[in-house]
Amino acid sequence: MSTQASGIFSKRQNFWKLHESGCFVIPNPWDIGSARYLQGLGFKALATTSSGLAWTRAHPDNSLDRETVLTHLRELVDATDVPINADFESGFAAESAQVEESVRLAIETGVAGISIEDSTGISDQPLYSIEVACDRLRAARRAIDKAGGDVMLIGRAECFFAGRPDLEETIARLKAYSQVGADCLYAPGIRTRQEIEAVVAAVHPKPVNLLVGSASDMTIADIAKLGVRRVSVGGGLARAAWGGLMRAAKLLADEGRFDGFANAAAGSELNALFKDSHNT
Repeated sequence: MSTQASGIFSKRQNFWKLHESGCFVIPNPWDIGSARYLQGLGFKALATTSSGLAWTRAHPDNSLDRETVLTHLRELVDATDVPINADFESGFAAESAQVEESVRLAIETGVAGISIEDSTGISDQPLYSIEVACDRLRAARRAIDKAGGDVMLIGRAECFFAGRPDLEETIARLKAYSQVGADCLYAPGIRTRQEIEAVVAAVHPKPVNLLVGSASDMTIADIAKLGVRRVSVGGGLARAAWGGLMRAAKLLADEGRFDGFANAAAGSELNALFKDSHNT
């Protein structure tokens, strides 16, 4: 086994171990710099963000092509020493066979986990039927198993994000996705303690990912008590960075003021951070 292959294998094994007990945060960088910084803070795994990446390319979320995303995955895997979970949107295909091919290509980038959504991108039919969504996840499962089975498959029920905030439907979908091979379940958009507890109980003992992409009165300790295994932030950090940029730029454009730089990171700190990171 080559050194690179050994490193990828080790990352994947570590990723599985993180899901065995407790609760960990898996923040979402949008480029190499943010990934290196988050790794430096001690996070044990990272997840990509489709929205954060899209905004760096001046695109809206869910509008980048597969090759651009695959290149991004390779960059983050190569630039970090921790497992990377791929926000792989809807698999960049509608048909199951093409989803299987997309997942095969994603596995080759070295990621440790791959999330597949059940959203269609069609406004008047935002979700695949459960039957079709399950076929698509079976295809993703086949690709993973053919490649050795060490990549984690995350099944996502997008009901709350697709304008159908129905907890009963969400749970039915997650249970179905678990049965066809999803290793971890994810329902972005659920927020209340009651919703979270219901989802955790429904798919137990498989781990649940919770999205907390905005201000919340819950802490990680609170979320852990609800039985959640991992917490991601989606585009939250990217939006926070954009918020700082937009506020500072608007003050400069509208009022000719430089107040927006008051809370900016020090250039010396950033240079030192990336000098050490680059040398490593």
